[in-house]
Amino acid sequence: MANKEKIMYVCENCGQESAKWIGKCPACGQWNTFKEFKTSPQPLSKGRGPLGNSGGISGRGRDAAKVLRLKDISAHDDPRIDMHDQELNRVLGGGLVPGSIVLLGGEPGIGKSTLSLQTMLQLTDKKVLYVSGEESAHQLKMRAERLAVGDSLAEDNFLLLCENSLEAIFEHIKEVQPEVVVVDSIQTISTEDVESSAGSIAQVRECASALLRFAKTSGVPVILIGHITKEGTLAGPKILEHIVDTVIQFEGDQHYMYRILRSIKNRFGSTSELGIYEMQQTGLRQVSNPSELLLTEDHDGLSGVAISSAIEGVRPFLVETQALVSSAAYGTPQRSATGFDQRRLNMLLAVLEKRVGFKLMQKDVFLNIAGGLRVTDMAMDLSVIAAVLSSNVDTPIEEGWCMAGEVGLSGEVRPVARIEQRISEAEKLGFQHIIIPKYNLSGLNRKKYNIELVPVRKVEEALRALFG
Repeated sequence: MANKEKIMYVCENCGQESAKWIGKCPACGQWNTFKEFKTSPQPLSKGRGPLGNSGGISGRGRDAAKVLRLKDISAHDDPRIDMHDQELNRVLGGGLVPGSIVLLGGEPGIGKSTLSLQTMLQLTDKKVLYVSGEESAHQLKMRAERLAVGDSLAEDNFLLLCENSLEAIFEHIKEVQPEVVVVDSIQTISTEDVESSAGSIAQVRECASALLRFAKTSGVPVILIGHITKEGTLAGPKILEHIVDTVIQFEGDQHYMYRILRSIKNRFGSTSELGIYEMQQTGLRQVSNPSELLLTEDHDGLSGVAISSAIEGVRPFLVETQALVSSAAYGTPQRSATGFDQRRLNMLLAVLEKRVGFKLMQKDVFLNIAGGLRVTDMAMDLSVIAAVLSSNVDTPIEEGWCMAGEVGLSGEVRPVARIEQRISEAEKLGFQHIIIPKYNLSGLNRKKYNIELVPVRKVEEALRALFG
């Protein structure tokens, strides 16, 4: 007797499963996020995967999986695949791990396909299969010629496949035996085992699981490209992020030329790494020194501008903080922040009013991080307060000053991590003075720096050093 299809309900936000529909997810607390999809109780048919089995990592037989002692397992690190891209290698943790599955997410038009195609064209020593479910071969050929990555187009190692069927993709993989597989995008791929349209929860889940089994059994790394929803999360079920080994997000503003490659999850490296690119007509250019791009050439005489020495991941760079304070035109003053946490801005404004004595209750405050960058470093607090006060009193900060420090609720300047890197970056770019927390002076050799270190303990001392 044929087995009936099983109906499951999965939360779109967190991937929680349920046998029946629930209004509120018990795991994440979101309402109306459970969606119905049908699953087959039968395993994937034999021969569908490129490895000849049912697609499982260790097979379905009773003798396939064995219990092993931890000391009996040999530990060896396979050499990572050099992507010939320093920024991407840094975010991946040193290169692409064989047998891993990587999910690259980003908003539409941000440059995901450009980054993946440009990188794969540079892998002349590996046979790459680029599967496109969104663009035709002619479109990809035109884009590859526009990227102008040297003589890579003349190589025979880059193979292109325009296909949406997972079964057909596996047949081509079995035929060409690639060393790297790229799927653009996972939302456009569908399998015959699931009766729903491409991009649905069931399709994305099943296709990603099949590709995961292929990557683990064959040792061929797979790169999946995924879309971002309007809420800023990866489209598809949340379990998609749990399936893959690495999740990297490509972000930035389409109106700016800078793109940030950020690691959200990485089983083979750190999630604190950051890669910066500049979008050009010929593709994405690696930015080795982002500080020079994030600082305007001349802001002398302009109020409301402060320079902060920030760190994202392990990379220090100087960021320009811009603030505008004006009288509220309406009854309720506005608080707006671009590239900075607005709740933290409200907290810093309360500290500035309570501890320093500047009345900003009836003032509109607008904050912007120049270059379209979004910074989460707490050391930005001091530059935010300095920029707001500079705009409020309409007095520019003298040229050659930068700062780094976290501000507490009592108005104290708290110490920050990696102060040596921040000071060295400011000195390298020609700054003469840097304001740092006084607690960071312990164990710091001041003689090896040519830049003047101005230690402060409270916000008032920092503002006094800047404005006299």
